[in-house]
Amino acid sequence: MNGAALLERVRRAAGLSQDELARRAHTSRPTLSAYENGRKSPSLDTTQRLLTEAGYDLDATPHITFHPVPGARGRDHLVPDRLPRLPLEQAMATVELPLALNWSDPGRAFRLSDRSERSRVYEIVLREGTPDDVLTYIDGALLIDLWSELVLPRDLRTAWTPVIEQILPTPISTAHRSRNHQSSAC
Repeated sequence: MNGAALLERVRRAAGLSQDELARRAHTSRPTLSAYENGRKSPSLDTTQRLLTEAGYDLDATPHITFHPVPGARGRDHLVPDRLPRLPLEQAMATVELPLALNWSDPGRAFRLSDRSERSRVYEIVLREGTPDDVLTYIDGALLIDLWSELVLPRDLRTAWTPVIEQILPTPISTAHRSRNHQSSAC
């Protein structure tokens, strides 16, 4: 999304007219219009001021890059270098997966706010999804919470484990061995 579209989108989401946002941000309506239509480019400070007055923050998020990890039968798994975070509304939305992901039950709505339905979506997306699907449907914190419960092929779990272990204080493999050792000791 370019800067012009961002400014207009934020202003509209805040329910503000160009006149109102310009007044609040101490600029003119024609100048704001020029920013929104891409005829002028505001400085970073001006952009921050406009966003703040519309009730938003300017935020830099790390770019997520996917890299192939060899899997079973010659299939590569595309794994991110870091876990994505979704806005709360998106992470808990009701979604209908595209036919390419949910061909066995087209049109089914999944409530991501429901743990078991979210688990099913995460399993489908991790198995069959593209990087864009991962960025659309998977929230990293919720994935970590579900990780030990997800039913995934061994090679897929192995491919994703390093990115999960970047966040967890105790590596999954060590914690799993420790639990198994404690169970057998009892």
